Amino acid sequence: MTILRAIVYGGLTAGALDLIDAFVFFSVRSGAQPVTILHSIAAGFVGREAARGGGMSTALLGVFAHFLVAFCIVTVFVLASRVLPALRTQWVLYGIAFGFVAYLVMTWFVVPLSNAGNGTITFALPVMPVLINGILIHAFGVGLPAAYFASRVRP
Repeated sequence: MTILRAIVYGGLTAGALDLIDAFVFFSVRSGAQPVTILHSIAAGFVGREAARGGGMSTALLGVFAHFLVAFCIVTVFVLASRVLPALRTQWVLYGIAFGFVAYLVMTWFVVPLSNAGNGTITFALPVMPVLINGILIHAFGVGLPAAYFASRVRP
């Protein structure tokens, strides 16, 4: 497999798994509709009020933003695995760890510094069910697919 294919397949897989998890988890937890979740994602670019008021346009922006982030996360792992071969040979362990780190970076830095946040870095953790779900989906649904596809790239 080529590096580009690993990034594309990994980004599509991680993005889809994470988005499906968000739709199911937040629907069950709070009755959130998929469009509302996509608006929350788009808020990172345009702010919360604009995202909510943008209808289907900002929902589509949310899909784009979500997959853009997934591709960026996978790209980091795939490129790092070219420099650190252990990331490819022990991909399960490193993939899960990488997903955990990705969750912390998203929660503590990316979202707070985006237009969806308040512009300041925060180390506050979400409520326990959201925290547990977030860690699990990022470890197994983001980090693991990133590592799996990285491990398939020819040397």
